[in-house]
Amino acid sequence: MVDRLAGRAAEADRRGELPAEDLADLRASGLLALLVPVRLGGLGGGFADWACLAQALTRGSAATALVLNMHMSVVGALTAVPDELASALGVPQEYFAVRDRVLAEVAAGSFIAVALSERGAGSRLSALATTYRRDGDGFRVVGRKAFCSGARHADAYFLAARAASPGPGGEPGAGGPPRVSHFLVPAGPGTVVEPAWDSLGMRGTGSHDLAVDVHVPADALVGGVEGIGLLAARAMPQWMVGSYAAVYAGVARAALDAATEYVRGRGLAGRDGGLAALPAVRARLGRADAAVAALEVVIAECARRVDAEPGTAETNRWVWRAKLLAGETAQAVAASVVEACGAAVTRRGHPLERLYRDARCGALQPATSDVCADWLGLAALGADPDLDAQVPRW
Repeated sequence: MVDRLAGRAAEADRRGELPAEDLADLRASGLLALLVPVRLGGLGGGFADWACLAQALTRGSAATALVLNMHMSVVGALTAVPDELASALGVPQEYFAVRDRVLAEVAAGSFIAVALSERGAGSRLSALATTYRRDGDGFRVVGRKAFCSGARHADAYFLAARAASPGPGGEPGAGGPPRVSHFLVPAGPGTVVEPAWDSLGMRGTGSHDLAVDVHVPADALVGGVEGIGLLAARAMPQWMVGSYAAVYAGVARAALDAATEYVRGRGLAGRDGGLAALPAVRARLGRADAAVAALEVVIAECARRVDAEPGTAETNRWVWRAKLLAGETAQAVAASVVEACGAAVTRRGHPLERLYRDARCGALQPATSDVCADWLGLAALGADPDLDAQVPRW
C-alpha cells in the first residue's frame, strides 16, 4: 500500500486534494479500525501501533498519513477512557452504547474528519466562534471550520463548539471559561465543504473549510456531558498533541531516505565521485541520521508510556517532548538534506521538494513548537503547564 500511496502523492500535492483511492486503500486494509476494540470488529491496537503505522505510511504519502492521524485522534480518544473512569466522571450510561455504535461503524469503514480549528482562533478551543445551543431534543450547531483534513471524504465530522449561552461556569468576561463541547456530526445536509485549501505543505490532505448549520440529536454530544472539551484536551494530549509526532518523524525519515538515494545516484557519475565524495554532504547526511534516530527513540518511549500509563504527569511530558522534537527535527533535517543535495531537488515535483514543504508544517500544527516548549518550561519549573499559563493552551 505504501507504494500505491507514493504513486499518487505528487498529483495529490499538485491538486491539493486527498486521493479517494488512498482512502479506499485504507478502508480495504482495515487500518481505519486500528484502534477499535476487537469486540467491535477492530484490530485492538494502541498508541504505539499508531506510531509505527504513521511512520510507515509517511514513506508513501505524508499528507495521507496526516489525514489518517486526524481520524485516529478521534477513535483513540473514544477508546482511551475506561468505562469505570468515564462513569466516575459523570458520563451517562447511555453514552457507552452510542460510543460502541460509532466505533463499530469505524470498523465497517467509516472515516471521521476533525473540525476543530477556525480562522482567527486556530486550535484554541476557548476562542472558538462556532456555537451550539439546546434545540428541542438535540442541539443546533452553527459555525465555520478551517483545516478540516479529508473534508470531502468524511462520513462524519468531530466538531468542537462553545455554548451559545452561559452555563454554571459562565462565559469569558462573566467569571469563567467557556463551555466547550464536542459533537459527532454526520456528513450531509447542514454541512458544506467550501474549497479553500492552497497551502505551503501537506497539500494532499485536502484540508478545506467546513460550514455547519445543523441540528443533531442529543446522542451526538461526545461523552454525553457538556463542557468537557477543554478538560479532555488537557487530560489526553496524546491525541490532541502527540499523535502528530509520529507523522513528522516519518517525514524526517522519508527526507533522509530520499536524500541518501539522490546522493548515491549522483555519486556514481563523474571522475570526482560526485556528491558522495564531498565531506560536507556526508556530514549533513550523518547529522540527519543521528537526529532522526534520536527522534524515533523519543517517539517510541512516548508511545510506550502512553500505552502503559496514560494521563500521568510524566507520560504527558513525554507527549509534549515528542511533539516539540518532531516539529523541529523534521524541518531541520529536510532543510539540511535539501542543501546537501543542491538546487536540482528544489524543482517542483521532486520528492524532496514536497517533503521539504511538508516538514515545515510540523512545528505549526497543534500544539506549535513554541507552545510545546513553553509547556515543558513551566513543567520544568514545577508549575502546572496547563493552568499556570497566562494564555489558555486550548
